[in-house]
Amino acid sequence: MTLAKFASFYTSDGQGYGLVSDHGIIDLSRRYCSKWPTLREVIADGALTRLADEAATLAPDVSLADIRFEIPIPAPEKIICVGVNFPDRNEEYRDGQAAPPNPSLFIRFPRSFTGHGQPLIRPPESPQLDYEGEIVIVIGKGGRRIPEGSALDHIAALSLCNEGTIRDWVRHAKFNVTQGKNFDRTGSIGPWLVPFTDEAQIADIKLETRVNGWVRQQDRTSRMIFSFRKIINYVSTFTTLVPGDVIVTGTPTGAGARFDPPIWLKPGDVVEVEADGIGLLRNPIADEV
Repeated sequence: MTLAKFASFYTSDGQGYGLVSDHGIIDLSRRYCSKWPTLREVIADGALTRLADEAATLAPDVSLADIRFEIPIPAPEKIICVGVNFPDRNEEYRDGQAAPPNPSLFIRFPRSFTGHGQPLIRPPESPQLDYEGEIVIVIGKGGRRIPEGSALDHIAALSLCNEGTIRDWVRHAKFNVTQGKNFDRTGSIGPWLVPFTDEAQIADIKLETRVNGWVRQQDRTSRMIFSFRKIINYVSTFTTLVPGDVIVTGTPTGAGARFDPPIWLKPGDVVEVEADGIGLLRNPIADEV
């Protein structure tokens, strides 16, 4: 079965969203912008599947060469990231401690991400730009204190993230990592959203990150310390989840910081994050100008 791929993009005519095919973009925003200005409103209305069905026979309106991919959900209310969610990643800390009973969380701002194909930006403040390939879940049905048993009913779609990090800036304070996680355009989300269907779709996804074709990270969602159900349950305990919220679910071992000596990203490098049934997110690296 071919899954629908919904992307947000920018053309010379402005911002839009649509369905991605091998031959271009079916521009849904031209047809539905008065009802659903962005994919966030489509998701809130539970209309992803309906739009995919209605557009199935339409021809592309725009060539892929004529668009710039944006992050799929513009201006989400929340982007919540999970830290240390694979066993080998926990062992990297070498503190002898077992995985904690609850996930470690931090917040990122939308401006810290860019879209597929756009450069990740190394800031002048530090050369320590690092990669973290991750799977993204997008909330479709809001809720508070969501039980694990029904948590997957609240997922609308899946995507990918390169949760780029400025490593020395996550150690500027004692208790937080906010600074190093939020430099403008150091991470990416995309290329698109794939509608969520059922638990089998996410039970054992292979997730891989490559730098210049070299595999740096590889693991499977079946090995996650905190399941998708647990993450949604835990996060919704302290904050109300709303449609369009983005949850970045954790990276495997193998980031550049863990090499001896560390291998930081530099201009000219290309990072690819790929996952079964979702797609491939690719970004070059550039210095801020």
